[in-house]
Amino acid sequence: MKILITGANGYIGTQLVQQLLARKQDDLQVIGTDLRKLEKEKEQVNYQFYKGDLSKEEVKELILEHCPDCVVHLAAIVVRPKGMTREAVYEVEVEGTKKILEACVQAKVKKIITTSSGAAYGYHEDNAAWLTEEMPLRGNQEFAYAWHKRLVEEMMADYRCDHPELQQVILRVSTILGKTTDNDITNLFHKKSILGLRGSATPFVIIWDKDLVRILEEAILKPKEGIFNVAGDGIITMKEIATLLQKRYLELPASVVKFILGIAKPLKLVRYGPEQVKFLQYRPVLDNQKLKEKFGYEPRKTSKEVFLYYAKEKGLIL
Repeated sequence: MKILITGANGYIGTQLVQQLLARKQDDLQVIGTDLRKLEKEKEQVNYQFYKGDLSKEEVKELILEHCPDCVVHLAAIVVRPKGMTREAVYEVEVEGTKKILEACVQAKVKKIITTSSGAAYGYHEDNAAWLTEEMPLRGNQEFAYAWHKRLVEEMMADYRCDHPELQQVILRVSTILGKTTDNDITNLFHKKSILGLRGSATPFVIIWDKDLVRILEEAILKPKEGIFNVAGDGIITMKEIATLLQKRYLELPASVVKFILGIAKPLKLVRYGPEQVKFLQYRPVLDNQKLKEKFGYEPRKTSKEVFLYYAKEKGLIL
């Protein structure tokens, strides 16, 4: 079996490559591609790495050259690098995915697996308390990441109709935490006070990075197909997080936070503007019943257990 992984040098991609190679199967060949080339690419049996840019034709040509059985599309830009325009991000995430789908059909790839996000549902006041896979995707246009995930999923829905021979596994992933996670969300947990919004619990559903890698592995190697929310059981709120970390919970009205961001953003004192309040105010909460019952995977850690594991590993709690 030949597997091609985009974003192979990313946080999850690196772990997935290691997990697959650890199986030591002679009939399992892994091809990795990423815009970032590691300083020291280790030569490993059954693994080939190619530097590739999704916004160009490089990854498409790689698929057409190798004709893999399965493509795992992990490449994404969660936080836009300084100096990169939103249009450039669109070229990578949306147009890049379009090129991959076109190549998959031409190369007769059997299955494509992609990591979407709970953000594809959007950050809306009228979101259901628990979002299931059948609910509409309303990724907000003001959030590039959520909007692009929505557009990609709409594109993949068209491909399911026009090219049913290409099996799809779409994983709508919740917040990911693990031993080495470091991103804008984890930055919130390291501040002296934990910010909360009055009238909003700000619930997080969290998946352990090791659980996500195992889910991806099963999606590759077993006859899986469909759309699945990926989250641990239960939720954890910002107030609960503050309590666990023994930090002050600073609860402010949403209007005050919007006002502060509205002044600070033009002065380049903060990265995000008033629209970011929705990110904390109306977080999508993912129902994982389909993952457990149809996909057949039971997350090993609940949302709270993942957070406690992360906090202990980072020395935030004893």
